[in-house]
Amino acid sequence: MKISKNGLDLIKKYEGLELEPYLCPANVPTIGYGATYYPDGEKVSMDDLKITELYAEELHLSMLSRYEKGVDRYVQVEINQNQFDALVSFAYNLGLGALKSSTLLRKVNLNPCDENITYQFNRWTKAGGRVLAGLVKRRNEEGNLYFSLI
Repeated sequence: MKISKNGLDLIKKYEGLELEPYLCPANVPTIGYGATYYPDGEKVSMDDLKITELYAEELHLSMLSRYEKGVDRYVQVEINQNQFDALVSFAYNLGLGALKSSTLLRKVNLNPCDENITYQFNRWTKAGGRVLAGLVKRRNEEGNLYFSLI
């Protein structure tokens, strides 16, 4: 599957656009729409040069394919577009390793309609050991998108 405009908009809304490197709440150098590495695999550094909005968009789209493929690989059941978009947003923010080892993924693979999935999204609201309001909002929106009708 490929992410839809709804999924893209959700990710951009919560990642925001920063053209200069910054430290995210988890203290990781980041640029653009939440990019922590470049297409060549090199990690973002606080010493990197400012990027253009066009390059930020290219970087975002190149990163997305990795997360789309990861969700396709790890989800073993049929899911709809909104479910896919919510899971890609989750993985984009937390990484594929977090998705792969999560109870969220286990619940999806056991029963993609399990109401406990909303709770599983909402367990992932901390960065640097503290709950962040932005992550609470993002996880709520991901959970709502996951269970919204197409």
